[in-house]
Amino acid sequence: QVQLVESGGGLVQAGGSLRLSCTASGRTFDNFDMGWFRQAPGKEREFVAAISWNGARIYYADSVKGRFTISRDNAKNTVYLQMNSLKPEDTAVYYCAVKTSYRWPTMRTADFGSWGQGTQVTVSS
Repeated sequence: QVQLVESGGGLVQAGGSLRLSCTASGRTFDNFDMGWFRQAPGKEREFVAAISWNGARIYYADSVKGRFTISRDNAKNTVYLQMNSLKPEDTAVYYCAVKTSYRWPTMRTADFGSWGQGTQVTVSS
């Protein structure tokens, strides 16, 4: 079982930037593809970005493409989400997760597991 802890959330003005981190423990991190999701109040959890175990394959939701960048450092057991040009509609709790299925690409929450506790991102207008 992998344990995930997200950090780096906060309050930022529209147009600003934040970098989220997700640190893993418990099992060999570099065996796993990883993903970021987010959930706004009253809405379903939605896919944001995913990265393969070695960083060679990456894909994004259309809503964040060109603004967000996912990356990973396997030596630090950490995956990152750099968020630029933030918009009020990016406000949500952001979660990282391990991709548990063989589908690629996939944006389904059912294909991910070992969810972290989340970190709040609030973008003011």
